[in-house]
Amino acid sequence: MIKILFVCMGNICRSPSGEAVMNAIIKKNNLQNRITCDSAGTIAYHSGEPADARMKKHAIKRGFDLTSIARQINLFDFEQFDYVITMDDENYRNVKALDVEDKYEHKVYKMMSFGNAYTETEVPDPYYGGEQGFEYVLDLLEDACTGLLKHIIEKGDKAVVARPTERIDEVI
Repeated sequence: MIKILFVCMGNICRSPSGEAVMNAIIKKNNLQNRITCDSAGTIAYHSGEPADARMKKHAIKRGFDLTSIARQINLFDFEQFDYVITMDDENYRNVKALDVEDKYEHKVYKMMSFGNAYTETEVPDPYYGGEQGFEYVLDLLEDACTGLLKHIIEKGDKAVVARPTERIDEVI
């Protein structure tokens, strides 16, 4: 089983959206038994809270269900997850700083490094912006999560590689 952790600052907008978008793509490709997702934040400020209501509203319009409860990333997550996906440069630096021995740097990625349709290098935080910010985050995540799944398949992760009778690339 491949395990993916999406990380933003508070774990109430971007990372739960990344988790939900990726879960929808996983389901669409019938990979629920091969890939699992979670999300976390680099701060504990919102721990125990559900996703931001505005983010949920925009996600629901696209068929994404944000069900996660905010929590803070911890060292144990590096051992549990194969991919730790950060939403912006600051979160990337904060996640890398937790790994003081650089044991897990091969697991830490920036979300937009998997994007194809946009030139953005970060998923911007929509928390203090307007409605369009939430929509744009979902646009970016749909693109980058599709790219992430393609990366996992191309890398040949054993838990995901298609059986000879499956055509995953036709669904993505």
